[in-house]
Amino acid sequence: MSSLVRNRSLRAPRSAVAVGVLIVLALTLAGCSAKGAAYPYHWNLFFDSIFRPDSAILNGLFLTVVISILAQFIGVVLGVFAALGKMSKVLPIRWFANVYVWFFRGTPLLVQLVFFFYGLSVARIYTWPDITIGPITIEGAVQAGIFALGLNEGAYMAEIVRAGILAVDPGQMEAARALGMTPGKAMRRIVLPQAARVIIPPLGNEFNNMLKTTSLLFVLSVVELYNVFNIKQGNSFTPFEYYLAAAVWYLLLTTIWGVIQSWIERRLAKGTPGAQVEGPSFGSRMVGLRGVIRIH
Repeated sequence: MSSLVRNRSLRAPRSAVAVGVLIVLALTLAGCSAKGAAYPYHWNLFFDSIFRPDSAILNGLFLTVVISILAQFIGVVLGVFAALGKMSKVLPIRWFANVYVWFFRGTPLLVQLVFFFYGLSVARIYTWPDITIGPITIEGAVQAGIFALGLNEGAYMAEIVRAGILAVDPGQMEAARALGMTPGKAMRRIVLPQAARVIIPPLGNEFNNMLKTTSLLFVLSVVELYNVFNIKQGNSFTPFEYYLAAAVWYLLLTTIWGVIQSWIERRLAKGTPGAQVEGPSFGSRMVGLRGVIRIH
């Protein structure tokens, strides 16, 4: 048994090394093609985009982070209500929550984006007018993107929250009710705080994914991080340099969030008895290395 565990823990580092070798090989072949200077690399564009980003890149970066945070917040709120709705004893509420999760998990996010922005606008159901708050103007396309991303995320968060609630011992709710708490108060004060330890890790992964999913908003002409580089490479037709720079920026965003998520999980894990598996390290979170299982 212990040898099997050791073999499984060693498999991931070997695969990581193999991936690293393949990446180095690919870059080497790209720089040493058979035709020599068949493609004139403009490395100054890549390095300037990373180390000396202009206002367009910084604005796109800021918009990507803001959209991700707002959409994830909406998703978490909707996910909590949808999870409670799926567990409700009231049939219409349970039916509505199930249909919501079924629809948004069963249709592509890209279709949802274009439907909510272009579809609702053309049908005159809602035209997404720009909203001005002081010196800030929120474009209609940005509003539609946040709305669609939040609705989509809520459907996935519903299952995550429901799994977290079900992981809490039912006796906790019974004990809270015995103390005179209402079901809602018991859920807020007793069950959800304990469920948070189960919910936070997949929630962090969902936000990591949200940072990258915002790139789909280019179909609404939202000038977020990906669209900034898409426009730049279109003006000069240097897709290799600019898309590589975009990849580096997304890696930076997800890496920073990986550090924050690891810190949050460590804080929540303090005082948890009977832990059998070490929490994933930063390297494990970034490249998929497995945690080492302890045999007692």
